[in-house]
Amino acid sequence: MEDNKFKTSISSLENNPKTNLLGLTKAEIKSLLNKINLPNFRASQIWNWIYRSGTIDFNEMTNISKELRSLLSKNFNIWRPKISSTHHSQDGTIKWLLKLDDGNEVETVWIPDEERGTLCISSQVGCTLTCKFCHTGTQRLVRNLSSSEIVGQVMLAMDQLKDWPSASENRLLTSIVLMGMGEPLFNYDNVKKAIEIIMDHSGISLSRRRITLSTSGIVPEIKKCGDDLGVNLAISLHATNDNLRNELVPINKKYDIKQLLDAVRSYARISNSRRVTWEYVMLKGVNDTAQDAKNLVKLIKGIPSKINLIPFNEWPCSPYECSEEDSINNFAKIIMKAGYASPIRTPRGRDVMAACGQLKSLSIKQKN
Repeated sequence: MEDNKFKTSISSLENNPKTNLLGLTKAEIKSLLNKINLPNFRASQIWNWIYRSGTIDFNEMTNISKELRSLLSKNFNIWRPKISSTHHSQDGTIKWLLKLDDGNEVETVWIPDEERGTLCISSQVGCTLTCKFCHTGTQRLVRNLSSSEIVGQVMLAMDQLKDWPSASENRLLTSIVLMGMGEPLFNYDNVKKAIEIIMDHSGISLSRRRITLSTSGIVPEIKKCGDDLGVNLAISLHATNDNLRNELVPINKKYDIKQLLDAVRSYARISNSRRVTWEYVMLKGVNDTAQDAKNLVKLIKGIPSKINLIPFNEWPCSPYECSEEDSINNFAKIIMKAGYASPIRTPRGRDVMAACGQLKSLSIKQKN
């Protein structure tokens, strides 16, 4: 009976392009299927196949009749980005250059460790921020990624790692960082939707404690992100005064350090058990003195924090050099003495240009 109702409704879709179900919320899938007279439980079944099992073929959905599977496959798809190239680092890091449906490309990086595996995903093709130390910033913004393209990076990585089903106790992908190409808070609606899909307990099921969003300081969206998502917050800081930060992170001219600090203090999830991470790239002779470290300690006073010191990863024609090892260690000691965790990030994937600040594709800005 259900299939007959479906048949009578499907004709309205037959002349339309296939709809991609990846990147839709569970409610959106229910609404879409309700329009063709399918009950809610079918949407739940399809959701579980997509996000719990990683299925991309309707014919593999064995608790759905063959006839219905055939009709679904004619009118819907479960699209993933395609791999243009794969680059393996000597340290185990993998960088995928992914081709999107319109031919644009983004980079996604897998970083394995002994106790966890982290996937660094992109939110835009290119970037509009032009941070002076970042290779991605030399590529003009092409466009925002859709929720399906953001979620698709996670799904493709799980495909490549053979990390299905998602509920496995021995899962390889244990955390996600939005630290790839683009500024996530300039694409907030799509990022929010994608993160909510990734966190859903009946699907990929990564908790908000396993997801970190890194921003250069888009102040109006920071509080909204805390209220809506409550994921871990990382701030790309890199300087302790406005003059230098204006140069290194030009968005500071619009949202200065004081505004940024006020927004961070209001972030809903920061507490003694949930700290903000301050990302600080170490640039030789620019921001790496003992006084810079002391100024940083004063700046974040009263905010539960850790400081992630990032040795600068050089890229072709970059205008900076990495700080000397002694300077980085001394900087870290001053911060730790003040009571803050100050890990020095071990560069990963440098040999394949997959390290922090090195990501860039060759996509060209779309013309309107």
